[in-house]
Amino acid sequence: MTKILAERPNKVIYQDGDKCVKQFSADYSKADVLNEALNQARVEETGLNIPTIMEVSLTHGKSSITTPFIPGKTLAQLMEENPDKEDEYLNLFVNLQLEVLSKTCSMLNKLKDKMKRKISEAKLDATTRYDLHSRLEGMPKHTKLCHGDFNPSNIIITPEGAAMILDWSHATQGNGSADAARTYLLFCLNGKKALGDKYLKLYCKKSDTAMQYVQKWMPIVAASQSVKGNADEREFLLSWVDVVEYV
Repeated sequence: MTKILAERPNKVIYQDGDKCVKQFSADYSKADVLNEALNQARVEETGLNIPTIMEVSLTHGKSSITTPFIPGKTLAQLMEENPDKEDEYLNLFVNLQLEVLSKTCSMLNKLKDKMKRKISEAKLDATTRYDLHSRLEGMPKHTKLCHGDFNPSNIIITPEGAAMILDWSHATQGNGSADAARTYLLFCLNGKKALGDKYLKLYCKKSDTAMQYVQKWMPIVAASQSVKGNADEREFLLSWVDVVEYV
């Protein structure tokens, strides 16, 4: 018996008994599927609480990645259902992100290299791209494990209270503040700027990071993320690109 858990334009995620299957469309890049599975397998070795890769397969021309099915609710669901516990959940969320960033995974792609490529692909004029590349080059180089899409919907809380971090398709090694900037922009993209502001303050406090430092990453991260998503998302992200200084 199967149950669809989520559907995207190029993939469907469904439960098959005690397994969770992410099936990609027939035209989805096989290299990207294998890279996602490899990312997750490498992150498994850090000891973080994540689903293990059980199988990568090809059926009727469609690639799939199979992991154990994790029962529970996402942190996003719990935040919606229990608004009085928002601070408690946000505290857990930031602690989990800091745990991820405390790890290293030397075989992953470098975040700066990925951002360089994405900025080059962005629909921006040459002068803006040059400025963004220069800013990116000037940022400190780190080798922390970065999730790349760290948001409450990618965290499952099991009935026993354990937190499981999902979706490592965008994992890289790089600067943790870039990952925090990405998380902040995700809150804003989802129409939750107030929660994003609260997140950013808590992240900076817990990590002892200057908020201005994370904010310096935002135009760079926004530009690199603008090459994907729908038109509204691209417009929002590109609105951040010209922001040079923050109050």
